[in-house]
Amino acid sequence: MNMDTTTLHRLLRQPCTIAVVGLSADWRRPSFEVSQTMQAQGYRIVPVNPRYAEKNEKILGESCYASLTDIPFPVDIVNVFRRTEDVLPVARHAVQIGAKCLWQQLGVENREADQLARAAGLDSVMNLCIKIEHARLAGGRH
Repeated sequence: MNMDTTTLHRLLRQPCTIAVVGLSADWRRPSFEVSQTMQAQGYRIVPVNPRYAEKNEKILGESCYASLTDIPFPVDIVNVFRRTEDVLPVARHAVQIGAKCLWQQLGVENREADQLARAAGLDSVMNLCIKIEHARLAGGRH
């Protein structure tokens, strides 16, 4: 089950903090393009990628964290750019840190992670691009 337009609008109606699991520093990667666009729209992007975190690298000007559990401030949406089979531990961490939403990007659809998130009271979105949905709800103003 995916989100209805009303819920998507509630999730994206105002800029919030989005932890992007699997964010790449490579500008050619979809994770970078999507995150850069959302950041330009006023959302705070928090990179989560152990490969960059271990080198203390920044992505889009933001410090990178190895795990969601390393982020020392509240996160609203956990946006997942990982393979479907890798999402369940991310969902567990999203619940652990008190995120409000688990968002599995286009092409990512882990039903077990979705059920876990929903059972814990999180909104859960699967197989949708946050950038596309934001643009659609904003009337395509990107």
